[in-house]
Amino acid sequence: MPRSFGQGLMSRLPRSPAAIAALALLSGCVSAGPTRQAVLHAAPRDAVNGIRIVDVNDAAAHALRRGATLDFASALAGPAQVGTVVGVGDVLEITIWEAPPAALFGVTALASSQETSRSTSLPEFLVDRSGLISVPFAGLVPVAGKTPPEIERDITARLQRKAHLPQVMVRLLRNQTANVTVVGEVVNSMRVPLTPKGERLLDALAAAGGTKQPITKVTVQVTRGDRVYSMPLSSVIGDPRQNVALRTNDIVTLLFQPYSFTVLGATGKNEEVNFEATGLTLAQAMGRVGGLQDGRADAKGVFLFRWEDPTLLPNAAGAAARADGRVPVIYQANMKDPATYFAMQDFQMRNGDILYASNSPVADFQRFVGIMASTVLPIATVENSLSRN
Repeated sequence: MPRSFGQGLMSRLPRSPAAIAALALLSGCVSAGPTRQAVLHAAPRDAVNGIRIVDVNDAAAHALRRGATLDFASALAGPAQVGTVVGVGDVLEITIWEAPPAALFGVTALASSQETSRSTSLPEFLVDRSGLISVPFAGLVPVAGKTPPEIERDITARLQRKAHLPQVMVRLLRNQTANVTVVGEVVNSMRVPLTPKGERLLDALAAAGGTKQPITKVTVQVTRGDRVYSMPLSSVIGDPRQNVALRTNDIVTLLFQPYSFTVLGATGKNEEVNFEATGLTLAQAMGRVGGLQDGRADAKGVFLFRWEDPTLLPNAAGAAARADGRVPVIYQANMKDPATYFAMQDFQMRNGDILYASNSPVADFQRFVGIMASTVLPIATVENSLSRN
């Protein structure tokens, strides 16, 4: 309620305590949130040092799609040599062949002359913290960081003058270091060993029993080093390029409906709304909250509050940013413009968005009149009755 109108009303009404109490009640008759004009004045369209306001239209939707997060094929693809390199804690199996006559690994000179060679399988070797194994007659052999063929050549060279035509085969018996961790909304959280085959993302999920939730509502998150990448599971399944090869120490997490936005103001309901990994458009978001309240909302005053990457918006460089470099942006949707409904179908919601529908000035005035009729007029009638008596 405008201040000048309240002051004028105060000068025209009786000065009785009851009337003053009623006017005090009316003075609190204001919107629960900012009006459309209040938002627009707080964020002028040409502002570069404060809050930026942008219309929801095709250009804005297209710019935001260009700035979408990199997919797995772009961020994680590349040659992976996993499962082929020996690490600390791995267990090796070593087999050595000698040509007769030989006695170094158990073949004697009395062996049949028709026998050409005999193999000897040595006990299992556990790679110690120093990355070494102790092989009879070959000594301490460094194996950590090497492939089995490299270890075979090293041991063969160490036995050349001790065994008769030695041949060595090294097999990784138990892989304890080349693993990925699969957790979250899977049937069995587990560590999945990587082999020279080069296990891919869907291989690891299948080994863990798959997802417990509908595919369309699950996000796959891959943590590699200090970087985290996310994609909808349905997109990974639908695009073979996204089924990237995993690397040692990758963490694969399945998340069920990990995103949400908050809706406030003159909509069908005010609450936090979860949405699935495949994404949600602004049009779908409005539908999920029951749309606008016909008798209360300002159709021109639907706003989306977001911390945005300034590189996606023109004239946003230099705006007041937080620690991660993002700037405050308000997107305005004029739902009286038919073109807005087409743009809303391409405008993607993001995690943490706040959707707000302001009250219309007419609704605020009707609320004022309703309180006036139910409060002030009965009080005035009582005062008139008392004054006559």
